[in-house]
Amino acid sequence: MNETLKMALGTLGVNKLRSLLTMSGIAIGVFSVIGVMTAVSALRGSIETGLSFLGANMFQFGKTPQGIQSIGSDRHKYEARRNIRLGEAQRYIHLMAGISDIICLKAFERNAIVQATYNGRKTTPGATFGGTDEYFCVANQYTIGLGRNLTAADVDLDRSVALIGTDIATKLFPSESPLGKRIKADEHTYTVVGVFAAKGSMFGQSEDDIIMVPITRFLGDFGSENYTINIATQAPSQEVYAETVDEGIAALRIARGLRPRQENDFELYSNDSLVAAFAKIADVVRAGAFVISAIALLAAGVGIMNIMLVSVTERTKEIGVRKAIGARKSIILTQFLIESVAISVAGGTVGILAGVVAGNILALVLSAGIVFPWDWAAIGILVCSAIGVGFGLYPAWKAASLDPIEALRYE
Repeated sequence: MNETLKMALGTLGVNKLRSLLTMSGIAIGVFSVIGVMTAVSALRGSIETGLSFLGANMFQFGKTPQGIQSIGSDRHKYEARRNIRLGEAQRYIHLMAGISDIICLKAFERNAIVQATYNGRKTTPGATFGGTDEYFCVANQYTIGLGRNLTAADVDLDRSVALIGTDIATKLFPSESPLGKRIKADEHTYTVVGVFAAKGSMFGQSEDDIIMVPITRFLGDFGSENYTINIATQAPSQEVYAETVDEGIAALRIARGLRPRQENDFELYSNDSLVAAFAKIADVVRAGAFVISAIALLAAGVGIMNIMLVSVTERTKEIGVRKAIGARKSIILTQFLIESVAISVAGGTVGILAGVVAGNILALVLSAGIVFPWDWAAIGILVCSAIGVGFGLYPAWKAASLDPIEALRYE
């Protein structure tokens, strides 16, 4: 067996370019699936944590699905819905009195590229800018690092005050306190009363590049008819979470003036629903990668069979000599199978390593941790071995079945 193994691997070394090209087909197929699986595995924990942007026991109502939930949805249906107005949101708060004490109203600028300025200094365009109330920190897992939070009085009196993220504070106030300073955002001026503590990034986008003002001031400055309100509600405890959600749906239906048989013209989402939506998308990505890699591996397997048949033809006389001096059929069969499996496994190993590196590079770009998908790597090696045996069996059998007399006469 050792001699057979050395001869098989030695033969591959004689035709380096041909062996390399054959390996590349296997490597590409394995790379596609391992790369995707590595990236998805690395991102899963990070994304599930990142998607948990709502506070504990929080659920939220909005006009349209949130983020990844809207992928593949009928956007025209959602765009045709009425905006959730401030009056409706305030009516909702009144109806939920005694059921939930923490209800956060939010509205965001979605279409403009917002840039903050102060004393000749500017931030990078693209800041998150919106209006909210005193419950924004609780509902969105922010904390105040400097200054104070927004208050109910700020909202009731339409004060031109703002909370800013650390990215905004660092760029506009590199050597002075931002508190009490007047900044301009989207052509309107606001006095900074607080700075959010650093939160980091999600999906490669900073969550500290943010400006939030009282929602009444925001809607007054930019027109309430142009914006829809998101309503985040906190259940008193996990035990009454489902009951609070039902109460919230009923309250918002009343606030929106929906009749009993009308369907909801708003969306409900929570941390769990967003994570579940991502899991569905990840499953689709995995399935797509598996199909693509299966096609690539099938093509690579056909290439291995073709190369091995060519090798049998080229080495017909060699096979005849070996059989004439006593090589058994099983030895010839084993040698050619070893060559086929070696090409396949070598290509698979290269594909696994390249896929792991590429997947982790993507994960690092999106601020996720490094992982090695041992399960998929093991599956990849087994599949490559099976391809080597499956597609190399016929050429090996053909070589082992050659008549030694005819093989010796072959030119």
